Amino acid sequence: MNHDESMPLLDDQPGASTPFSLRQLLIFLIPSLLGVLLFLTPIVYEEKVTIGLGVMADALKAAFNDHLPAIATALLLASAALGLLGSLFKPRWLTQRPALNELFNLPPLWLGLRVLGALFAAMTFWQFGPEWIWGANTGGVVLKDLAPVLITFFLVAGLILPLLTDYGLMEFCGTLVRNVFRKVFGLPGRSAIDAIASWLGSGTVGVLITAQQYQKGFYSAREAAVIATNFSIASIAFSLLITSFMKLDHLFVPFYLTVVVAGLAAAIITPRIPPLSWKKEEYVAGVGKQIREEVPAGTSLLRWGLAQAVRRANANPSPLQMVRIGVHNVVDIWLGLLPLVMAIGTLSLAIAEFTPIFNWLSYPLVPLLEALQLPEAAKAAPALLVGFADMFLPAVLGKGIESELTRFVVACISLTQLIYMSEVGVLILKAKLPLSLLELFVIFVLRTLITLPIIALMAHWIVG
Repeated sequence: MNHDESMPLLDDQPGASTPFSLRQLLIFLIPSLLGVLLFLTPIVYEEKVTIGLGVMADALKAAFNDHLPAIATALLLASAALGLLGSLFKPRWLTQRPALNELFNLPPLWLGLRVLGALFAAMTFWQFGPEWIWGANTGGVVLKDLAPVLITFFLVAGLILPLLTDYGLMEFCGTLVRNVFRKVFGLPGRSAIDAIASWLGSGTVGVLITAQQYQKGFYSAREAAVIATNFSIASIAFSLLITSFMKLDHLFVPFYLTVVVAGLAAAIITPRIPPLSWKKEEYVAGVGKQIREEVPAGTSLLRWGLAQAVRRANANPSPLQMVRIGVHNVVDIWLGLLPLVMAIGTLSLAIAEFTPIFNWLSYPLVPLLEALQLPEAAKAAPALLVGFADMFLPAVLGKGIESELTRFVVACISLTQLIYMSEVGVLILKAKLPLSLLELFVIFVLRTLITLPIIALMAHWIVG
């Protein structure tokens, strides 16, 4: 093969020869390898399993930890003020700039939630108004525990995420694992990157990748909905935190194996039943289908995957433009997502903390838990549903359960439900993925009912 620099990158005809130069190959390899190292390579840092992205975000959080609640409050107040300005007065300098118009010219519902989020943040930071809003277990959790993590994590992730998604890695891996993912999950192979990024990093990063790929035409409506609700799995780091909190450290390996087995079962079954099975194979209007993972006859998987990856990497904007896109992503999350997390997260936690709603909803689960021979079924039932509000709440409610067997089940369920409104759920709604709040709750319940018997069976075998 001639690697002359003047040679055209690739022939667009399927099955045709696909020569490319060394320089063009390196444009794919260098950023993609950096993405793998930062997002997909597990490392042990300060006695915990994490990834490079996690180390960078944790270092940033540690450096500014005392100031992050104040920074979050300032961001939320600025977001509400600009949202009110853009939505009510529509100044030309804002409406004529597409990025600003999208961010601050809002429909009434999103504007109301943004203002509510700013109000809740101010009440929590300065501790005024009803205590059920700013208390340590409601607004305090969101502003002081969750918001600092989101601010630092997405500052780093938003800037370097293109290394993982935009330089050919997803095309390369997608081609190699296409057949497996199509047959088992009915998804394109590139969704494997979503799953790995979630598993090693954060479920929110998985949803962010899915949203970007959907908006760019690489996922259909059905594929995006399936991936966001089935592959944004909790990270190893969070799993370690849950087992430590619930005094199950000594069972971590079988615990995580149980989570993986139950999660895979849910990922196979849930997309094949409503509401996910009703989603259409249609792409974002005006963008259309931009993915081609089919391999031409006579071409090896490796060769075709490499050709597709190099094509994608060399079609990208300049590094400066990529930085601008990254900055826009960060600003969108800080000013667009954070207010929703504050508003919906605080309300969800308040409902779980101060009302019996989750207790009422969980009554039908008590006979099921008893049939599965789980001790303290009445205590465990609310913990199985409260995860819809926040992923950490099941552990909080389940910590007081004396039975190690039941604690094991509650901890596993909390990691396989995946849809938490204080974080992942809000991000799904904000990203305009084709899912409604009601559909998210139905999928949450389905995942709970699918994984519960599997987890209970394995718990009896492991814990006894």
